[in-house]
Amino acid sequence: MRETRQSGSEGGAAQSNAPFLPPIHARMSTYTQILYHVVFATKHREPVLDKSHCDDLYRFIWGCLKERQCHLYRVGGIADHVHMLTSLHPTMALSDLIKEIKTASAAWIKGQGVFPYVTHWQDGYGAFTHDYENRHGLIEYIRHQEEHHKKTTFLEEYQMLVEKAGLKWNTEYLP
Repeated sequence: MRETRQSGSEGGAAQSNAPFLPPIHARMSTYTQILYHVVFATKHREPVLDKSHCDDLYRFIWGCLKERQCHLYRVGGIADHVHMLTSLHPTMALSDLIKEIKTASAAWIKGQGVFPYVTHWQDGYGAFTHDYENRHGLIEYIRHQEEHHKKTTFLEEYQMLVEKAGLKWNTEYLP
């Protein structure tokens, strides 16, 4: 919830919907440019995200990110998982953001009834950092998930992302 500022004279103060900005000397002077490629799946990676409602889900996720002052470069996916390319507000922890997105979107899905077979998201997620210069290639990669997955399964893709990030693939993390 954003704080609002009172404006006007003492006798007739009016509410402004503009966000309250602290004095210039109190604003954060932090610069960050960390791109996160985040991947999370449906429970048991079941293909339950119906294509006809995915754009609504992606808009909802974009709204969650915008509300938390994060920048979304691209969101997309297929029936069993979602990809996001985002940068975070410097005060936001990645794990908190992903928890909020998964919790809020699960509640939205249940409330809207758009994906009747979605019970909840799978535990965990993958998050991989990338150079800002690579953002256009990543945006295209996320945009073309449907074509990509005609040749590659989610698990093959996920293993490739994990290993490309220099991490060891561990099947114990899979349900």
